[in-house]
Amino acid sequence: MIRVNGKEEALEGTVLLEAYLREKGYRTERIAVEKNGAIVPKAQYGLTELKAGDVLEIVSFVGGG
Repeated sequence: MIRVNGKEEALEGTVLLEAYLREKGYRTERIAVEKNGAIVPKAQYGLTELKAGDVLEIVSFVGGG
């Protein structure tokens, strides 16, 4: 299990953050991700592994005027 934006989610094995975000429909150019209290640089999404017990906060940016 991992916690994403305060909600528990099942996680099968080790998954890369980039794959998780794509599977959930996030547009990576419009979000910021914090994993276990540290911001994950976009360039690291494809290298960052998610494991049981991880805590993610995903923030989407919304344009407007």
